Amino acid sequence: MPTTVQPSMTRLNVNEAWYEALFASELQPSEAPTTEVVVHAISCALRRFGVRGCAEQMAQEFGDHPDAAANRMRWVRQLAHAA
Repeated sequence: MPTTVQPSMTRLNVNEAWYEALFASELQPSEAPTTEVVVHAISCALRRFGVRGCAEQMAQEFGDHPDAAANRMRWVRQLAHAA
């Protein structure tokens, strides 16, 4: 009888979810956000869109505006590492 294997949440998965949530958030580089603001923005985006919705928002932006989306993703990754 086959068993179902549940995927484990790895650190990479969590980091990617944070990046996607921060990307989907309303936070802007001009705000020079603090760590607390970044954490709040991630939390709000995850509550608003869910993990899948954040990924969908990001994918849509990359499809519509690839250059701007790439710049935002670079900023998001730098910001997440600093936080």
